Amino acid sequence: MIIKNVELETVCGITSKLPENDKPEIAFAGKSNVGKSSLINGLINRKALARTSSQPGKTQTINFYNVNNDLYFVDLPGYGFANVPQSVKEKWGKMIENYLKSSQMLKAVFLLIDIRHDPSKNDKEMYDWIVYNGYEPVIIATKLDKIKRSQIDKQIKAVRTGLNAKKETIIIPFSSVTKQGRDEIWQTIESYLN
Repeated sequence: MIIKNVELETVCGITSKLPENDKPEIAFAGKSNVGKSSLINGLINRKALARTSSQPGKTQTINFYNVNNDLYFVDLPGYGFANVPQSVKEKWGKMIENYLKSSQMLKAVFLLIDIRHDPSKNDKEMYDWIVYNGYEPVIIATKLDKIKRSQIDKQIKAVRTGLNAKKETIIIPFSSVTKQGRDEIWQTIESYLN
């Protein structure tokens, strides 16, 4: 996909009403600090449209990025580390669940997992939850540049096993540094749009 224009169109907080979009939506979920903003920036060839941060839990809203007026990238709040009270985390959970259940245009959910580590309890719960809500998540194994080439297959297997993912679940290794995996992710996105 040739990216002509991208803009952050809608930001939904805990009390906001979700937009009724008329274009396909592709959602991105993942633990705080797994590289969601870096992935989105990498896919749209921008340095800092989605804000990256060394402080986990920066995305506390659902952000809708209009890509080429053709589709939306939907950045969901990170889960896990975020240094926030439990009550706020529960509200984020409800916000995400409400989005997954009510969006009429959601075509796919991409779940980001750090390729260096076995999936956490939070990752597993998120995977199960996405499946429970009727979606077959596509797994993006981030931070690919941080491991040796010889470890890739072993780590992908660990991700698949750790999530208890189906055999046919797509897992795409990705590096925001080298952009390896970018074309494959775009091909996968386009397959959901057709």
